[in-house]
Amino acid sequence: QVQLLESGGGLVQPGGSLRLSCAASGSICSINAMHWYRQAPGKERELVATITSGVNTNYADSVKGRFTISRDNAKNTVYLQMNNLKPEDTAVYFCYAVIATMRVVNYYWGQGTQVTVSS
Repeated sequence: QVQLLESGGGLVQPGGSLRLSCAASGSICSINAMHWYRQAPGKERELVATITSGVNTNYADSVKGRFTISRDNAKNTVYLQMNNLKPEDTAVYFCYAVIATMRVVNYYWGQGTQVTVSS
């Protein structure tokens, strides 16, 4: 059974930094692109950042220049370095990936990690 497990969320003051991690576990053959989404209270889930298997990256306009997505393929892990955090970054952050096992290709969500930016 494949699982995605996020960690690294918490409470931080405006202007501060956090680093999120998302580790995939299970009988994994390959992972294509990996993504970070976020969902603020009362809002729809939105795509924050994407990194392909070839390590090309894309970001939402609202986080460009502040967030950096990276991955460690040996560890099946994706990271999100978040700098200069703003109150509007407060949300639950989810990782998402399409993962191939020996039997099937499927998409998976992590359980989410809360990020709160407040003074």
